[in-house]
Amino acid sequence: MQIDGPNYVVVFISQRAEGDNGYGTMAERMVESVEKFDGYLGAESVRDASGFGITVSYWQGLDDISRWKADAEHQAAQRLGREKWYEHFRLTVAKVEKDMYWKKS
Repeated sequence: MQIDGPNYVVVFISQRAEGDNGYGTMAERMVESVEKFDGYLGAESVRDASGFGITVSYWQGLDDISRWKADAEHQAAQRLGREKWYEHFRLTVAKVEKDMYWKKS
């Protein structure tokens, strides 16, 4: 994925708790919702068999990130994440000055 900067990234590193407990359904709803959100540019996400995952989402600006954080459905998902879906997580917001993508032909 090539995103022209400058822009912002939100890096979400997490360890999932055992069991789904409604996580999959909510995750699908969050993807559908954020994809319609102004300022959202895209995301890349990986998770291994132990539940350790990294998601990097790309945003046009800090105001866009703040509006997403304040979104009512997203706040409900955040609350449930703390209550039952994650053992721990770390969230980092950073400004991207340059982004380079290469793919072998």
